[in-house]
Amino acid sequence: MPSLILVAILLPLAAAVLMLLMDPQATAVRARWTALIATIATFAVSWGLAANFVQTINSAPTTRGIIQPRMELRQTWLEVGTTSAGEPIRCEFYLGVDGISVSMIVLTTILCISAVLVSWTAIKERAAEFYAALLVLEAGLIGVFCAFDLLLFYVFFEFTLIPLFFLVGIWGGPLRRYAAGKFFIYTLAGSLITLLGLVSLVLTAQQTTHLATPFSIPDLAAALAVKPLAPEVQGMLFLAIAAGFMVKVPLFPFHTWLPLAHVEAPTAGSVLLAGVLLKLGSYGFLRLCLPMLPEGCLEVGMPLITTLSVIGIIYGSMCALAQNDIKKLVAYSSVAHLGFCMLGMFALNAEGITGGVLQMINHGLSTGALFCLVGMFYERYHTRMLSDLGGLANKLPRLGVLMVFICFASIGLPGLNGFVGEVLALAGMFKRDPGYAALGALGVVLGAWYLLGVLQKAFFGPLEEPHHDDHAEPIDDLNAREIVTLLPLAALCLYLGLFPQTLIDLVQPDIDGILQVYSESAPATSVVLDLPHVPHTPAH
Repeated sequence: MPSLILVAILLPLAAAVLMLLMDPQATAVRARWTALIATIATFAVSWGLAANFVQTINSAPTTRGIIQPRMELRQTWLEVGTTSAGEPIRCEFYLGVDGISVSMIVLTTILCISAVLVSWTAIKERAAEFYAALLVLEAGLIGVFCAFDLLLFYVFFEFTLIPLFFLVGIWGGPLRRYAAGKFFIYTLAGSLITLLGLVSLVLTAQQTTHLATPFSIPDLAAALAVKPLAPEVQGMLFLAIAAGFMVKVPLFPFHTWLPLAHVEAPTAGSVLLAGVLLKLGSYGFLRLCLPMLPEGCLEVGMPLITTLSVIGIIYGSMCALAQNDIKKLVAYSSVAHLGFCMLGMFALNAEGITGGVLQMINHGLSTGALFCLVGMFYERYHTRMLSDLGGLANKLPRLGVLMVFICFASIGLPGLNGFVGEVLALAGMFKRDPGYAALGALGVVLGAWYLLGVLQKAFFGPLEEPHHDDHAEPIDDLNAREIVTLLPLAALCLYLGLFPQTLIDLVQPDIDGILQVYSESAPATSVVLDLPHVPHTPAH
């Protein structure tokens, strides 16, 4: 049902417009409920989209292309010239889903519900505008994952900057304007280089492929698999296209905008920034660079990205260890965790890419939940400083249990979601380069160190609380709304830890499609966790 894709994008946009038209005297309560209903409805649509997608792949033929979306919606958008045969060259309004994109859409809609609930009492001023910006951001994120035309992908990719800029710049902390400006300039500068790379890719490929739809991502990937560009051209195009994605991930040393943006952003902004927005970079690599520029990825991308990823894993972990502000600690942990994601992807084999994709989704769940918990701390104590907190497990047992559980998921405890993604990513890189894998594994130890340090300081030992007014309301444990905010994320962390094959089966056909361009004769081998060993795709 291609119409479901359009509904998933338009539904939050329509709700955002509705909130902005509400009576200003009664917007706060109505805006909250409108946003909650809209995000739940969008989640229901995304779930229907996923169910329909599973039905289509179960009935699909065994042969497939490099990139093969389902439930496609294609309409000519622009005509920008003619081919050598006189056929018009078209840009299309081209929407669809594959296993990777539908997984990211469901993750987005789940986290948007949590973002609305965690902001329920925190946002008191201009609530209608806040929730409208949140819903516009949701629509833009879904659009990125559904877009299969290069220009449309880029439009949605850039569109997501605008609502997040306002979320940070208006409802953020004391340095919100500086943080929003730095975030906007960093990401916009990188994205402009990416745009130049995409245009250059299309123009260069068109000289040999003569496609009528050169902006179609599946058509262009298929044509370049038959008539690949010269390796040195692929290398230069990779560097240009990867510029915006490296900033968005972010990879070291392009990460400096991220800690400040997280610290100054409202909790909902941090949840969506860490949970989904950072994944646009890794998703861009998967969607564009890996399938279209295989020689560029092997010769330029693999040494560059793996080196930056390993540095990011260790550097991000060490910076997290040095933090007193819990929110900044979690922000630096994202640099480290997404380093694992990129390390796996640029192993360029089945295990590595599968681990990278799993890490994208698992990081979104666990880190999104961590930012929710940090926001709940702040609502109670108006501080995020570890030095102000201690021994809270007895006073706030529900919060303590969930914090311990989510931290264990983020560490990668076996049986929880973070474990399988990290293991597969490291296994894939071990087959490519054991040295990089060993350095990456050091990040697992450091990750356990800083997160267990948070638990030890904040929840165990003698009780320590910041001074608060004697006439203020007493500090209570999590209420029903906060439990509802966190429980779905915690449940998914447990489910994907116990049954990761569910997610692997969903994304594996698309990973196999990408790996076709890295294997001259043998088809990509699927990752199945219940086998005694994990087979791998032969490298070049």
